[in-house]
Amino acid sequence: ANDPTIERIITPRIALTTAEYLAYECGKHVLVILTDMSSYADALREVSAAREEVPGRRGYPGYMYTDLATIYERAGRIEGRKGSITQIPILTMPNDDITHPTPDLTGYITEGQIYIDRQLHNRQIYPPINVLPSLSRLMKSAIGEGMTRRDHSDVSNQLYANYAIGKDVQAMKAVVGEEALSSEDLLYLEFLDKFERKFVMQGAYDTRNIFQSLDLAWTLLRIFPRELLHRIPAKTLDQFYSRDATS
Repeated sequence: ANDPTIERIITPRIALTTAEYLAYECGKHVLVILTDMSSYADALREVSAAREEVPGRRGYPGYMYTDLATIYERAGRIEGRKGSITQIPILTMPNDDITHPTPDLTGYITEGQIYIDRQLHNRQIYPPINVLPSLSRLMKSAIGEGMTRRDHSDVSNQLYANYAIGKDVQAMKAVVGEEALSSEDLLYLEFLDKFERKFVMQGAYDTRNIFQSLDLAWTLLRIFPRELLHRIPAKTLDQFYSRDATS
């Protein structure tokens, strides 16, 4: 953030030009980590202001969407070339505001986002990933039978739904107290805590694969009676719900 404005603007493009050479000329699979893209956007705003251009939202130039796209869309593969480029842009959200122009526009351009949550960090949940605002637009094309497992999509939807309900119950508990909660509400609170501490939280050297994660997900979903798992088809429940969690 303290680097000269012009350096903040050209650094991502220099990195990607180097990556393109390694990927498309040398046949390498290259990972490019760009941090912090918020500093890049601020530098873009400074240049725009110096040029006396008409400002857009919060003083950022109106062409920032297009400008960011020229960076983010340099990921992928080229037909006939062996290499590839994978990008992980990292940015901060001023005041944790996800509607800020930089994270907002980045979310529209990229194929997914991982939302790091300050409250989870303060509770020492690592990695502190908030699954509710996190998403992948390519997930449906890369999961299911033949790629991961046929129950993947249903389990994902059920975990997401139950976690969202758990967060609502947690907020309600802060208002009315735990004594006013129903037995069903308490199940969602139990799930919320175990989901964060057993599913989201991982050690630095954990090597859990996707199949182990799905089995762990079923272990957590068995907290609920079968009739509360509305997002999972009966056929899938027959196969996985009653199975021994250690199998």
